[in-house]
Amino acid sequence: MANRYDYIIVGQGISGTLLSWELHQAGQRVLVYDDARPHTASRTAAGIINPVSGRRFELAWLYDTIFPEAQGTYRALEAALGIACFHPRDIWSVWPSAQMRDAFGEAAGNGQAAPYMEQPSSARHGNELLQPFGAGIVKGANVQLGALLPAWRAALQSREQLREERFDVRALELLPDGVAYKGLQAKAVIFCEGVESPANPYFGGLKFLPNKGEALVVEVPGFETPDIIKKSITLVPLEGCTYWAGASFSWDYPDAAPTETARASLESSLLELLKVPFSVKGHIAAVRPSGMDRRPFVGMHPKYPQVGIFNGMGSKGCSLAPWAAAQFRRQLLEGAPMRPEIDIKRYFNALR
Repeated sequence: MANRYDYIIVGQGISGTLLSWELHQAGQRVLVYDDARPHTASRTAAGIINPVSGRRFELAWLYDTIFPEAQGTYRALEAALGIACFHPRDIWSVWPSAQMRDAFGEAAGNGQAAPYMEQPSSARHGNELLQPFGAGIVKGANVQLGALLPAWRAALQSREQLREERFDVRALELLPDGVAYKGLQAKAVIFCEGVESPANPYFGGLKFLPNKGEALVVEVPGFETPDIIKKSITLVPLEGCTYWAGASFSWDYPDAAPTETARASLESSLLELLKVPFSVKGHIAAVRPSGMDRRPFVGMHPKYPQVGIFNGMGSKGCSLAPWAAAQFRRQLLEGAPMRPEIDIKRYFNALR
C-alpha cells in the first residue's frame, strides 16, 4: 500500500540518516520527516572521529568495535551514493604543556590507545603553528556531513521517502499494531529529532543534557594540509586554505544563536595556535543533543512499543551512530539484545 511503511523516522541528521540507511539496507520501507532546519548540530559539525579523549589520551569507549563498523558503513554509503565523505586523517595533536607531552608519550607507549598513536619522526607545520612543546599524531578521521546528508536526502527524495515538513507529534495515533499519522500507517515511529527530544511527550523523562557549541569558518592563506590540527581548538580542513575551527561548549545559554563571547574565545585560541594570519569567513552555532551519561538513547518506549528513539549521540556522533544504528536494526528486526549502556531501558522508571 502506498500509504503504509515499516518505519517512520523523524529527523535526518546523522542519527536519522544512519538509522534510515540501516533499515533500508535490511529491506524495510521507511519514510523520513525532516524540515531542513539549517543550524542543527549535524549540519554544523565537523564530523571528527577521534580515538582518544581526555588529558590522559584514553581510548574512546568501545572504539575497537565502533570504528570498523563506522568505516564500513561510510564506505558503503559512498559507494551507494557516488560521493566521498569519509576521510582518514592524522590528528596533529599539539601539546599545550610538558605534562601533556609526557602523558602522550606514556599513552603511546603502553596505553590502550597506543595502536592509534604515533610519535612523529619529524616536525610538521613549523612555519604555521606555535608548538613549543611539540606534537604527536593520533590516527583519526572526519566525515564530511555537508556531502553525506544532502546525498542521502536526495536518495530518499528519489524514492518518495522524504517529507520536508515538521512532524507534529500531536497528530500521532497509536494503534494496536503500529501507528497512524495523517493518513499514513507504519509499524512504528522512531524519533531522531536531536535537541527537540526533551520536549517530546514520550521521551521528555530521559536525562538529556544538551550543550551549545560554536565554531568559526576561517581562512589561513598559504596553509593547506589534510591534517586535523588539535590544541585548545581544533582545525578541520574544508577546502583549500579554509578550515572549520571549534568548538566551544556551553551548558548555560539563552538560545542557539552565535555569540560574540564565543567568537572572541575561539579567535583567542587561534592566536595561541597559529603563527600566521587568518580571517574569519563564518560563525556557526548549534545545540548538541547529549545525555547525562554521555551515551546514546536507543530503543522502543517500554509502555508504547510502537514509539522509539535514536538520539543523544553527542560530540562523538559520527563514530557512534553507525554502530548504534546497526545495534538498533538487529533488535528491531531480529530481536537481538542491545548493549545496556545505550538501551533506554536504563531509564525505565523515567518512562513509565
